[in-house]
Amino acid sequence: MYKKRHLILFVLFFSTIFLAACGSSVAPDEVIPSNEEEGASAKICEVTDVGGIDDKSFNATAWAGVQQAAADLGVEGQFLESQQQTDYEANITAFMDEGCDLIISIGFLLGDATEEAAENNPDQNFAIIDFAYDPGYDNVLGIVFATDQAAFLAGYAAAATTQTGIVGTFGGIKIPSVTVFMDGYVYGVEYYNQQNDADVEVLGWEPGVEDGLFAGNFESLDDGRTLAISLMNEGADVIMPVAGPVGLGAAAAVQESGEAWIIGVDSDWTQSSPEYADVILTSVLKRSDSAIYQITEELLAGDFSGGLYLGTLKNDGVGIAPLTNFDGNIDDELAALVEDIIAGDLQTAP
Repeated sequence: MYKKRHLILFVLFFSTIFLAACGSSVAPDEVIPSNEEEGASAKICEVTDVGGIDDKSFNATAWAGVQQAAADLGVEGQFLESQQQTDYEANITAFMDEGCDLIISIGFLLGDATEEAAENNPDQNFAIIDFAYDPGYDNVLGIVFATDQAAFLAGYAAAATTQTGIVGTFGGIKIPSVTVFMDGYVYGVEYYNQQNDADVEVLGWEPGVEDGLFAGNFESLDDGRTLAISLMNEGADVIMPVAGPVGLGAAAAVQESGEAWIIGVDSDWTQSSPEYADVILTSVLKRSDSAIYQITEELLAGDFSGGLYLGTLKNDGVGIAPLTNFDGNIDDELAALVEDIIAGDLQTAP
């Protein structure tokens, strides 16, 4: 029986890619060799969620951190993709058999498999994106993000942009690392309304309620397209999908319609998905790449320990990409909001 745990919120999003595997015979999907002639100083291994290593989201962002560590710090990087949730345990086991110095699980859904492995292998170092254990483990670092803070800024920007007075959002699966984005987005819109005597409506989510708009997966581009069209049919002209690759289907529908803007999540979509740059308003950034780089530095210095890493606006763990396709200038307003959020003067989550 797994220990009872309480998820520590402030989480974010974005992590998933997978190879159907079986036991310790699984081979890494890709290996980045060390750039040090004398060999790797450590082996850093990423197990993705089901969205794929090139999901343009949290799996890809995390892998970018491993790649940078390989280039700068002389480590070897490897990843295994999970094609389905039953692959999680097999992929983690395969990497333990590989002798990885640090195994990084990407995403909330890997919480149980990572916990079981950590309990049974106390000398193996683990990190997990979008999950934290209470009580924690000495050999597991939970990496979570206050994405509600950055999404608040995006919600404010969406409300400042809309011409219809209606904006929307939807998620992939209803888990805390998804709904935390949606909470912040709604609160940002509400704050814009308060400050500007406006009445912008948000479709798709209401903080503190059970119901909302979700695809039920992180893979289907068709589902993203369908949900975006539904929101546009209801009048939404700014949409924030929190759904990994599903969101790219929404971006395609928005681009084809020419009637709305998209807000990306996890990475700057003008960089990760430049084919949709003409319809991207901004992106909510979850900087798992910089977190993984920092953790790798600590591992090499002998300072790795379990516990919690929380990415916030204050420590640049989360942020918002520059506004593009925006007819106006609210940079000063957003900068002031950042200061107020850091000071704790604004509510960005329930």
